[in-house]
Amino acid sequence: MTLKVVYDTNILVSDALKPGSIPASLVALAMAKQVRLFLSPAILEAYTEVLKRPKFKLDPAAIDRFLRDLVRATTKVRPTQRVITASDEPDNRFLEYAQNARADYLVTGNKRHFPSPTFEGTTIVSPAEFARIVAKHISRQS
Repeated sequence: MTLKVVYDTNILVSDALKPGSIPASLVALAMAKQVRLFLSPAILEAYTEVLKRPKFKLDPAAIDRFLRDLVRATTKVRPTQRVITASDEPDNRFLEYAQNARADYLVTGNKRHFPSPTFEGTTIVSPAEFARIVAKHISRQS
């Protein structure tokens, strides 16, 4: 069984800014379809907006290529219910699509923005926690 996951925007930013980091390895897992990453139009828009912020000094063409590849590697969802649980309003979009996708995990570098360690069956974890979970999951399947 493939783990179903949602990545908060900070995972993609860390991937772009820190090649070789844990978040970069998690993005690579999604690109290789070793985990099933879910994406919605609103989340893709959030990823695009944040990655193209001038403060990150990332190449816009490289971002566009990366996001095209990411879209090809993901499963698309369209949330049908609004969620107003997280203290940081944009984080509610991640909860909405984790709920709609019935994701096993929501991976974020900002766990404090989420109201509890689980939401509607989705466990909210840090990148390091998810890396350990994936390693155990893969070793059990071998």
